[in-house]
Amino acid sequence: MESSTIRILVIVAIIHFPVLIDSAVRQYKFDVVMKNATMLCSTKPIVTVNGMFPGPTLYAVEDDTVLINVVNHVNYNVTIHWHGIRQLRTGWADGPAYITQCPITTGQSYIYNFTITGQRGTLLWHAHILWLRSTVHGAIVILPKCCVPYPFPKPDKEVVVVLAEWWKSDTEDVINEAIKSGLAPNVSDAHTINGLPGPVSNCPSQGGFTLHVEKGKTYLLRLINAALNEELFFKIAGHHVTIVEVDATYVKPFKTDTVLISPGQTTNVLLFADQKQGNYLVTVSPFMDAPIAVDNITATATLNYIGTLTNTPTILTTPPLENATTVATNFVNSLRSLNSKQYPASVPRTVDYNLYFTVGLGLNPCPTCKPGNGSRVVASINNLTFTLPTTALLQAHYFNINGVFTTDFPANPPYTMNGTKVFRLAYNANVQLVLQGTGIVAPENHPIHLHGFSFYAVGRGPGNYNPMTDPMKFNLVDPIERNTIGVPSGGWVAIRFRADNPGVWFLHCHLEVHTTWGLKMAFLVDNGRGPNQSLLPPPIDLPKC
Repeated sequence: MESSTIRILVIVAIIHFPVLIDSAVRQYKFDVVMKNATMLCSTKPIVTVNGMFPGPTLYAVEDDTVLINVVNHVNYNVTIHWHGIRQLRTGWADGPAYITQCPITTGQSYIYNFTITGQRGTLLWHAHILWLRSTVHGAIVILPKCCVPYPFPKPDKEVVVVLAEWWKSDTEDVINEAIKSGLAPNVSDAHTINGLPGPVSNCPSQGGFTLHVEKGKTYLLRLINAALNEELFFKIAGHHVTIVEVDATYVKPFKTDTVLISPGQTTNVLLFADQKQGNYLVTVSPFMDAPIAVDNITATATLNYIGTLTNTPTILTTPPLENATTVATNFVNSLRSLNSKQYPASVPRTVDYNLYFTVGLGLNPCPTCKPGNGSRVVASINNLTFTLPTTALLQAHYFNINGVFTTDFPANPPYTMNGTKVFRLAYNANVQLVLQGTGIVAPENHPIHLHGFSFYAVGRGPGNYNPMTDPMKFNLVDPIERNTIGVPSGGWVAIRFRADNPGVWFLHCHLEVHTTWGLKMAFLVDNGRGPNQSLLPPPIDLPKC
C-alpha cells in the first residue's frame, strides 16, 4: 500500500504545473525517510525524500533564491547535491559529502541556501553519499524570468520524465559486497520511467508509466537520467522528438527518433502529438559499447492518445542495440549551442591552463579479495585514485586546516598513486581540459561531471588525443555547453571553462561505481580580488564532521 502511495504522489508532481511569481525566495522541506516500495513483485524499504520515488520536483524561476531544509530521519548519513546549479560563491550548498560539506547525520538538518543565477531549464537533485541516489533523486525545473519566452514553440504542456535503475536488493549491500570481493557490483534488475519499469518477464503484472496526450498538442518532455551506472536510449514508437535543451542550456533544435542520455544529464525535447489515435510504446534501454555487463532489460511506458478505444493494441518499436555506437555518436555530434544574441556561446578563446587528464580503470593487489583472484578493481584520473577525506575539503580550505589535502594534483598523468590531491586554479582563469579514456582493464564511456561550472565541449574523437592536430578541429563557435560530458570508449573529449567561481569543486565520473572506485578529483579555485569574487562564509548550521 505504501508503494502505491509513492506512485500517486509522483504522478501528481509530474502532471500539475505550479504558478510561480518572478524572482522570489522558494522554500522547500525535504524529509529523508524510509518507505516500503513494491517493484518487480517484491517489496523492500528504500530511502526517499518525502516518501516519494522519484522525489519531489523542485520548481523555481531564474534568479530565485532557494532554501531547502533537509531533515535526516534515516540511519544513513545524508547529503543532497543540486546537480548543475552553478552555486556562485555558495559552495557550502553544493552537497558532495566530504568535498563541500560533512554529512547530515541521523536526526540532524541542514538548510541548503543558494541563488539560481543566469540559469533556466531542467536539472536534477540527488543524494551525494554512498549509493543513496539510487532512490534519493528528483527534478529541478527552472523557468525563465517573467515574460521571457522559450526560444522554441511554446508547448501546451510540460512533463517531467525521470529515468533510473532499480535493484531488488538493498543498493548499499550491493556495493559493500562488491568492495569486499574486489569485483564489479551486480547490475540493476530493471530500469524505470517515472518510478515504474513496465511489465518484465519475471513480473508480467508490473505496471508502467502512461503519458496521456491530446492529438494536435505539443508537449515539452523534461528527460532526466538519474540512473546510477548506465547510459540510456529513450525512444517513442512512431514519433520523432525535437531536441531543444541539454543540461539547462538551449541548443540548435534538431529532430531525432532516439535520445542518448548519460547519468546526470538532462535533455528537453518537444513532442508533437501528430500521429493517429492509439497507444505507442516508449522504451528506455542501455547503451554500452564495451565488454562490460549492464542491465539489459528494457523499461517500457505508454504514450496514450486521449480517446483511444480500450483494448487497442500498442504500436511497438525496437530500441537500439546495446552497442549502437553509431546511433550514440550521431546524437552527440548533432548537439550545438543555440549561440543566439540573447543566449551566446561565450567560449574561452585563450587558455591559461592546458590540462590533460586520463580516466579509466585498473587493478590493485588485494590479498583478501578471493573472488577477484587477489585483485581489486580501482579507477583513477591521471593515474591517481582519489582518497575521500574525513574533513570536507571546502572547510579545510576556508579554515586553513592542514593535513587534509595537497594541491599537487598532476596536470598530466604520472605513475600510479593514491591520495587526496586537488588542482589549484587562479580566479577567472581560462581552463582547457582534455579527458582521455584509457583501457587498462576495458575502455568504456565515462560521463564526467564538473561541479560549480558549465563548460563547452570544443572537441571529441576516437583513440588518443593528438595535441598537434586535434586542436585545429576544435569548435569555438557553437560547441555544446554542459555540466556532464561523455568521454567515449577509448576516445577523448576536450572542454573549456572559465574558473569564475571560488571554492572547491568536484570532478568525477557519474557512473557511481567508478566514483566509488576512485575516479574523482577536485579543483580549488582561489578567491578573486573584487568584492563579489570571494567564497561566502559558511552558514551557521553547516554540518560538522
